[in-house]
Amino acid sequence: MKIAFHIDPIAKLKAYKDSSVAMMRAAQARGHQLFAIEPGNVFSARDRVQAVAQPIAVSDDDHDWYELYARQTTPLNEFDAVIERKDPPFDMEYVYHTYLFERACDQGARVFNRPGAVRDNNEKMAILKHPDMIAATTVTRSAAILRAFVAEYKDVIFKPLDGMGGAGIFHVREGDKNLYVIIETLTEHGARSIMAQRYLPEIVDGDKRILLIAGDVVPFALARIPMIGETRGNMAAGGRPEARPLSASDRQIAETMAKRLWTEGLFLVGLDVIGSKVTEINVTSPTGFVEIKAQTGFDVAGMFVQHLERVLKS
Repeated sequence: MKIAFHIDPIAKLKAYKDSSVAMMRAAQARGHQLFAIEPGNVFSARDRVQAVAQPIAVSDDDHDWYELYARQTTPLNEFDAVIERKDPPFDMEYVYHTYLFERACDQGARVFNRPGAVRDNNEKMAILKHPDMIAATTVTRSAAILRAFVAEYKDVIFKPLDGMGGAGIFHVREGDKNLYVIIETLTEHGARSIMAQRYLPEIVDGDKRILLIAGDVVPFALARIPMIGETRGNMAAGGRPEARPLSASDRQIAETMAKRLWTEGLFLVGLDVIGSKVTEINVTSPTGFVEIKAQTGFDVAGMFVQHLERVLKS
């Protein structure tokens, strides 16, 4: 099959830890032909959504891991699958490219994750659709509502709605002398909405990334354990990754969410779970494949490709 990956610039990917690279290696190992599409190279012309794509061959050498071949302009519906793996920020440019990919789907392209589902599931806001799975949460730009939330729950996390990697996250408590200025800064004096969540002390045991693929559950979670003195488990914020078998609670959450999200066209999802609560639903470019395989031997990328093959044949 011809599989195209819409990804960030190839030269910037870190092959030793990148989940997209792991996917490409697994797909090539199963005999599929790979193509790379970098941001800005998808366009609509003459009523067809097309891409400037480059055939790519990959290797296991993390330093010299790819070889690119001559660019070719190809309608997206001529690939057997297009894998959407561009990283956030989820800005208006990202939204525009989901419209392009959605039009490509209308023309017969098969894009994973489904572009409309990605657009409709903001990685922070999407949890509000699953109130039975989350801790107390509010989304607002009102300083008064945020202060009231802190007064009610005493110990709270503030986060921007468009961040990633733990950027812009604040842990605040009732009586914090900096509360007002933190709210002013994050909301830009009431101009931007943010999310507030009840602090979950189970974070000391890790912020667990649980991967869902085509409605099935990867049997290992990647717990991101915060550094001493930190409240963020994100690896970009210094969290230590530790792969673990799913607990009974993890599996119950994952199986419930997998059924709901797969029906929306979300082929690959990374749930963030603290304790027994879902805190984020990652749908743009979930990671953790390499760390889980390195620590447990379970081939997440292989599972991804096998499920993709099954779905494409159905």
